[in-house]
Amino acid sequence: MENDVKKIMLNYEKNLNEYATYDKDAIRLQAYQSDIRPNYFRDIDRIIHSLSYTRYIDKTQVFSINDNDNIQKRIIHVQLVSKIAKTIGRALSLNEDLIEAIALGHDIGHVPFGHVGESILNKISLENNEGYFMHNIQSVRTFMNIENNGRGSNLTLQVLDGIMCHNGEFVINKYYPKAKTKEIFLEEYHTCYQDANVAKKLVPMTLEGCVVRISDIIGYIGRDIEDAFMLGVLKKEIIPKEITDVLGKSNKEIINTVILDIITKSLNKPYIKMSNKVAQAIIALKKFNYANIYNNANTKEQIEYYKLMFQTVFDYNKKVLLDNNKKEAIYKVFLDTMTNEYIENTSINRIVIDFIAGMTDDYLISSFNHIVNLKKVEKI
Repeated sequence: MENDVKKIMLNYEKNLNEYATYDKDAIRLQAYQSDIRPNYFRDIDRIIHSLSYTRYIDKTQVFSINDNDNIQKRIIHVQLVSKIAKTIGRALSLNEDLIEAIALGHDIGHVPFGHVGESILNKISLENNEGYFMHNIQSVRTFMNIENNGRGSNLTLQVLDGIMCHNGEFVINKYYPKAKTKEIFLEEYHTCYQDANVAKKLVPMTLEGCVVRISDIIGYIGRDIEDAFMLGVLKKEIIPKEITDVLGKSNKEIINTVILDIITKSLNKPYIKMSNKVAQAIIALKKFNYANIYNNANTKEQIEYYKLMFQTVFDYNKKVLLDNNKKEAIYKVFLDTMTNEYIENTSINRIVIDFIAGMTDDYLISSFNHIVNLKKVEKI
């Protein structure tokens, strides 16, 4: 009965093209008990039921401290990427389950306060001999070593690889998948902690991973502009005409233009491609966004405040672990639920980094305020 139902659920594979990734191709790092769900469909379930996925809703996309409830959080970006990638995937007859799993899990490793927070935690990680901190690598670590009380989610290699290689900061106009074994994937993953340049050159092992990588760019490049409009950070008329003439003036137009361009250039091909004209316009718009949005999303005072919060919370929780003070939150809400294997195989510095990386914006602020108040009491 179970096998019959699974066959029915896999009927859609009859419509996949020859370059798509099939359920039979799935590789897992650990043994598992199969059920009626296809492999990548099951990974979607594991991702959306994870505690880390729940916390997306209170993590920064670009703009952190504002009073406008219409400004997107990380969860909206993730859903936009998923929808864009599935649209491309369906048009190209690729595996939509695999695409959705990669897209929904790709930013799990993002820390409080977005890329600014990531750069701060990266500095702390390097100073404490834990290597480079990158959100895509932390996303993989979360699903391999942190979720499910330290047992990991046992996602397929294809999903983990797509998450690791998703970084939309690096734009090219043609994405060829790179065949990988389990050993090659793990080597790339571990090397990223020691060499930041490796992450810039990562290539997904599937066409579906390539679709998510380009969809990550499509998902943020226009919507971030609309958020900037709403907050008064940016005026529409200053976007260069040579960009809007190619991509359009609104998020809707940008998404439509790029999706159709990719589908046209990639149909029945073993790669994902954009036209040179569209690719160059995206690169120009991304450069424009950095100069006019991302570099101005936080004031110098806000950034200094974030640095103080991250450092204070890190230093305090490191001391808590060294003192074995089990009354503190890092034990109550994190370590007390983790397996002995996680605790014994993870350094104190890495435990604190994992704890902070998993925090929402509000939880980091409340943790910082708790520590400050404790120090005030100690001085009385």
